[in-house]
Amino acid sequence: MNIETIDTRHGTDNRPDFSHGNALPYTGVPFGMNYFCVQTTDEDTPWFFSPTDHKYSGIRLTHQPSPWIGDFQQLTFNAVSDLRDIKDLETSDGSYNPDTAIFNPHYLKVQDQRYNVTTKLVPDTYGANIRYQFASQTNSILIKVPDDGQFEVKNNQLLVKVQNYHSDFSENFIEYVNFEFDTPIQATTSVNTEASSNLILHFDNIQTLNMKLAVSFISSEQAQLNLSRINSNFETALKNAKLAWESYFDRIKIEDKNNAKISTFYHALYRTLLFPQKCYELDQTGNPIHYDIYNNDTKPGFLYMNNGFWDTSKTVYPLFSILIPEEFQKMLDGFYNSYLESGFLPKWLAPDERGMMPGTLIDAVIADAAVKGLIAPDKLKLFLNAMIESSTKTTNNDKFGRQGTKDYNKFGYLPADKYAESVNNTLDYAYSDFCISQVAKILNEEKIYQKYHASSMNYKNLFDPQTGLMRAKLSNGQFKEPFDSLSWGTDYTEGSAWQNSFSVFHDIDGLKSIYSDQYTFRDILIELCNQKPQYKVGGYGMEIHEMSEMAQLNFGQLALSNQPSFHIPYLFMYTDKPEYTSILVNQLMDKFNDTIDGYPGDEDNGSMSAWYIFSALGFYPVCPGSGKYIIGKPQFDQVTIKLADQKQTKIITKNNLPQNQFNHLESVDGKTISTNYLTHEQIISGSTIINNLSLLP
Repeated sequence: MNIETIDTRHGTDNRPDFSHGNALPYTGVPFGMNYFCVQTTDEDTPWFFSPTDHKYSGIRLTHQPSPWIGDFQQLTFNAVSDLRDIKDLETSDGSYNPDTAIFNPHYLKVQDQRYNVTTKLVPDTYGANIRYQFASQTNSILIKVPDDGQFEVKNNQLLVKVQNYHSDFSENFIEYVNFEFDTPIQATTSVNTEASSNLILHFDNIQTLNMKLAVSFISSEQAQLNLSRINSNFETALKNAKLAWESYFDRIKIEDKNNAKISTFYHALYRTLLFPQKCYELDQTGNPIHYDIYNNDTKPGFLYMNNGFWDTSKTVYPLFSILIPEEFQKMLDGFYNSYLESGFLPKWLAPDERGMMPGTLIDAVIADAAVKGLIAPDKLKLFLNAMIESSTKTTNNDKFGRQGTKDYNKFGYLPADKYAESVNNTLDYAYSDFCISQVAKILNEEKIYQKYHASSMNYKNLFDPQTGLMRAKLSNGQFKEPFDSLSWGTDYTEGSAWQNSFSVFHDIDGLKSIYSDQYTFRDILIELCNQKPQYKVGGYGMEIHEMSEMAQLNFGQLALSNQPSFHIPYLFMYTDKPEYTSILVNQLMDKFNDTIDGYPGDEDNGSMSAWYIFSALGFYPVCPGSGKYIIGKPQFDQVTIKLADQKQTKIITKNNLPQNQFNHLESVDGKTISTNYLTHEQIISGSTIINNLSLLP
């Protein structure tokens, strides 16, 4: 895999490789604690980069997982010339040419046209190595810290305290950023405003300036330790950063004649490997430590941040279980540490609990790892207790755990007259109950298994046989009226009944069985796909971007533009028209390559990218926690997945021509497969999987 071909800003034909600014072109190492991005505005905004804007405000050190979540403990740094007497920072920005800049995962290069300065940046797990090349003789580095920044200069070092994230749980959460230069700082100028703290570092009569920086959430001393571990040689650092990415990219080797699709695939893999970010550091002896934001203390062990499990649980982590099980296990340990410190398993970490979305879908991440043998039995018992406690314990802070637990247990659903997004929460709770039951089953906890298996059927309480959709119910047991299947929000999350009625991942056969013979499960799926992409703003009161993206995709009510619809194309595999899955997947995959500028919707933390990767490989995890992957339509002639223990799984696709839209799974290791799924064991055991495409099913 040639990493230089992956421009994180552009797609295969110079199209922006993101949609609506929600997939930023980060330079960093996989799962690094910080990323770096060009900033094209002088405002402190989560929309700090535009691919078409030539304005250049510097390089942003960022931890932002999504514009909807926002950034925290961020700053920007920029090389400038002849600005010793600057008074107004709003006039300090320069410009750059996006078409000549280099945006690689491991390397960033920008030419500031105003100051005639070339900036080169190579990332590290806890910082970066930067080289500036000046044309002028009067040169400076401008550091901008939104909100509160404190500076201390020590010869050739700058120590910065950053505090522009105000946690609900701690007033003492600080980022320590240590800068080191290869020449002494000659003078400084402070230019503070109401919105930011800023410092100009002056370096006279230099043409090249080498700078390192390192970050810590623990202390300035830890930041200094992190800094000492960053290689001072720029070329060596560049080589190491490249090797870090290639070690991940090389786990999947693609052989195919369609270079555009190969490029899109590796763009998606790059994006998937950005999150979650490390929130732990290594002490003097190399052991992991982290800052406990809930208790204002330094603790041993792993910790991760910047991930929403509503978005990622059903695509990202099942992919990690195949490609990087060793890193995945560290993440699980980190999520458990979040539970120990907050009292609840996490829902949306950035870096502390944001509680942004419904449900407690980390349960799916745990159950999926459990059924795949990635959690040792002693740890699994701890996880089971954490799952049960997080699902039953009441709290006054609705960022944590489940809301309305008592009513959910009483009614078997969340009443719409008492709770918002009651349909989505009910369906997610039912799926989480399945996940708890799976873990209990592995541990031979029969009573717990029976209890949660029974409550996982609660989705049936919201099914309306007249419409074939899930509807909100009131405390009196009646369906809420009036009902409009196109109305978004209120009872549903980021969609209407059409997008959110099929989130019964764990019991599709059971869902099928409650439809009538006259109005079947297959019929409702066909109706969903064949409608116009209409919507009513409903409880949102305005058009939100998910509505716009569904309309732009123009694929019926199948809004692949957002997470609730990711599995819907694969549901036809449960019907008497399984060939419809191949058609839908193939056409949706084309949306990534032909008709949409970048991602066709909401790319959150790698979730849509992982959807693309699975779909390109030819199988998809409809139900994490089951250990099964539903068969789809592979995109490449041959794929080799490098696994643990030197094993390799090969996916061979015969007759891979554009006109052949239907897939038949021919064999696994020479054995005929009669199921509509592959097992995790088949995928990770070093198998040879052979698909055969055809013109007709």
